[in-house]
Amino acid sequence: MTVFSYNQHFDSALAALRREGCYREFADICRLRGRFPRALYRGPKGEKEVTVWCSNDYLGMGQHPKVLAAMHEAIDAVGAGSGGTRNISGTTHYHVDLEHELADLHGKEAALLFNSGYMANEATLSTLAKLLPDCVIFSDALNHASMIAGIRNGGAEKHVWRHNDLADLEAKLKDVAPGRPKIIAFESVYSMDGDIAPLGAICDLAEKYGALTYLDEVHAVGMYGARGGGVAERDGLMGRIDVIEGTLAKAFGLMGGYIVANAATIDAIRSFAPGFIFTTSIAPVIAAGAVASIRHLKESDIERQRQRERVRKVRSELDRFGIPHLANPSHIVPVIVGDAAKCKRIGDHLMEASSIYIQPINYPTVPRGGERLRITPSPLHTDADIAQLVKALSDLWSQCALARKVA
Repeated sequence: MTVFSYNQHFDSALAALRREGCYREFADICRLRGRFPRALYRGPKGEKEVTVWCSNDYLGMGQHPKVLAAMHEAIDAVGAGSGGTRNISGTTHYHVDLEHELADLHGKEAALLFNSGYMANEATLSTLAKLLPDCVIFSDALNHASMIAGIRNGGAEKHVWRHNDLADLEAKLKDVAPGRPKIIAFESVYSMDGDIAPLGAICDLAEKYGALTYLDEVHAVGMYGARGGGVAERDGLMGRIDVIEGTLAKAFGLMGGYIVANAATIDAIRSFAPGFIFTTSIAPVIAAGAVASIRHLKESDIERQRQRERVRKVRSELDRFGIPHLANPSHIVPVIVGDAAKCKRIGDHLMEASSIYIQPINYPTVPRGGERLRITPSPLHTDADIAQLVKALSDLWSQCALARKVA
């Protein structure tokens, strides 16, 4: 009897990834408390201190004294875990408090916590698609994998519209009967290119054609708006967005995802979404830290102002040394390499020679040919850090003959 060789099949698939230069290796690092963006890297040649330039902890709130104090207080009060799913024994006052804080942040009636932004998108979009009869979903072509998974798992009719192309979106909306339920799913800040969607114009089309708006603000919450409510807050549009999805894992510095909407929508997702019902809730210690982070950023704009200044400084220095990077209006600085193997070599060399950690971004996160270094300056990167980064990149660009004009 011939038995299928499972390991041989897996080894073959992994070998193909290695040949393409797309095989992913994780850096073994420990962030150093109170010293962000410094971390301890454990590599083949031993341990050393490195500077992190690719963290999604955009404002360094994962190290903020208020956040750490709140987490210490919570773990001393109630211990480590939550005790179960929200429906059994996993709803604590910390979860209730955090949901109230999130609803207030976005000016909505209610909020619902998930263990990650991925889970929030997948569970919410799939549940909406199943609850709304004969639903049609219009998805931006560059939506995150979690949104794509949720739409696919919901089984509703789907139309993908060209990225940020309002004419294409409207043409597709026109083709659907006026009385059918519709959802327009899109992001505010797109995390790889750093561009921002035309939220107001999308809301206009949604109102014209009777569609719900579903906005992923994962890379914008904490970063934009007077209180960190995201691009929708910055642009005065929160009242026109039906469902906003966000994360606690980026600018707020912890982990977890959430949605905010009117009370009926939140109750429907809470009651019908398997991805919420059957999952142990986030630990109270995490919820406590998130409350502290959100409250601080509602009142303090210092972190956002300093972060924006650091982004301008990095871009200016990259320009001065002729290092190509995508222009965009956000806090994300993509340095395009365009080759998976070269991108990995550059990342490895930065770590080994300059103690700079930037994880290369390769397929499938970006299309083949779009490989890049995704730089995320924080408020805590110094002028010396920036000078070291740009000098190291400049030397590598010259050595690798990578310099090319990026549109």
